Amino acid sequence: MAPRASWKGYLKLSLVSCPVRLYPATSASERISFNQLHKTTHNRINMKPVDPELGLVERSDLVKGYEYEDKQYIIIDDADLDAVRIESNHTMNIEAFVDEGDVDVIYQDAPYYLAPDGAMAEETFAVLREAMRKSGKLAIARLVLSSRERVVTIGARENGMFVCTLRNPNEVRGTAEYFGNIPAGKPDPEMLQLAEALIRQKETTFDPKNYEDRYEIALMAMIREKLKGHKPIIAAAPERGNVINLMDALKASLSQSKPPAKSKSKADEVAKPAARKAAAGGAAENPLKANLLKAVGKSKK
Repeated sequence: MAPRASWKGYLKLSLVSCPVRLYPATSASERISFNQLHKTTHNRINMKPVDPELGLVERSDLVKGYEYEDKQYIIIDDADLDAVRIESNHTMNIEAFVDEGDVDVIYQDAPYYLAPDGAMAEETFAVLREAMRKSGKLAIARLVLSSRERVVTIGARENGMFVCTLRNPNEVRGTAEYFGNIPAGKPDPEMLQLAEALIRQKETTFDPKNYEDRYEIALMAMIREKLKGHKPIIAAAPERGNVINLMDALKASLSQSKPPAKSKSKADEVAKPAARKAAAGGAAENPLKANLLKAVGKSKK
């Protein structure tokens, strides 16, 4: 079965236009979901519309209403919505091109795929796609989805294009309320170097297949056990260590990390002077740091 388009219209750049179809790039159909059942009959509960005065009502009797004052509504019907016609109802008009890094990730919302609508559109689509790919730019456009105009970015992706809707600035909360009270002081240089060494030990290439939903897997395992009539096996939560301070946490982390197979890192350079300092008696000023630095050097051997 062919995927169903969420939106059909035209991608337009100046006087060049191309018929396109927009498809959701993600799906939640594979997620585990639950139904509401009555605890005794186990019948599935139907959610029906209820009017405070009339009781149960038919869905065909429902209309849309906009609350302009407390409990005061103006009725909006389909004809009213059809009358609200702007260009982005059926056209994604490219307004500008920007560097990908200029679009803050906090504004990125829902991802979509964009494909040509029919064989006649393929040549124009390919020209626009490759022009964006070679320029390394993202296009900024607008389109109407779910009765709302959305600003979107458009970029080349494989043989098609990738569209991402952007949140409106008034939907994004400012950081002052959350970060305003965080002190801006610089951390201890030695502890910072140790933290950087820990980061280097865990460097890898990102592959989303390595980060499957473990809760979803455990949830399905529990469901299968219940289907077999077995009592679900509850996995114990990992124990939390009694870490005294940050230095102890870094020491424990680095001692458990697998060292990289390549040449010496900065952690070795940090450990050697510390060992010499400890031998000279200088480590007495901060024995935790000395122990941590020794542990880093030991973990590298």
